[in-house]
Amino acid sequence: MLNVFEFALLWLVMQAAVTDLAVRKVPNVLVLSGVLLALVLHCRLGPDGAWLSAWLGGLAAGFFLFLPMYVGGGMAAGDVKLMAMVGAFAGPSLACDIAMASILAGGVLGLVLIAASGRGRQCFANVKLLLAALMARLSGVRVPLPVLSGGASVGGMPYGVAVAIGTAATLWSHHGMP
Repeated sequence: MLNVFEFALLWLVMQAAVTDLAVRKVPNVLVLSGVLLALVLHCRLGPDGAWLSAWLGGLAAGFFLFLPMYVGGGMAAGDVKLMAMVGAFAGPSLACDIAMASILAGGVLGLVLIAASGRGRQCFANVKLLLAALMARLSGVRVPLPVLSGGASVGGMPYGVAVAIGTAATLWSHHGMP
């Protein structure tokens, strides 16, 4: 049975996924409302004396787990803020599990979208170009990282959907549901 934290979290990530699909954006008002709701729930229902550390630790864990992908250009800021909100509900340990499940879901979703778009060859060429530059840099050769031209991208994806899938799957597995 879902507790109030999990029910509210699932409701919010589902809203984020639907909005991300519709307008390709995770609204700040949804994320901020979720962060504040998580704070209130932790304050009222959380373990005595540990509610602030669970909320703040989860918020930081969610944020910093997705921040490198934003800095690297592979994710939008709204997705990072969404994961921070998820962490604010879940706490640091569960936020790590949800982030990993979301990354896995995002990878699968990305492959499906690439296959459906028929841009698999372009994706392979992009990965080959980026990996060649990365390998050269790791071996000590100073080469600039390649910048993909505007038409070289195989497209973006609504990562809010991956976060919702990762959250639901993680909560499902933590409850031992079949």
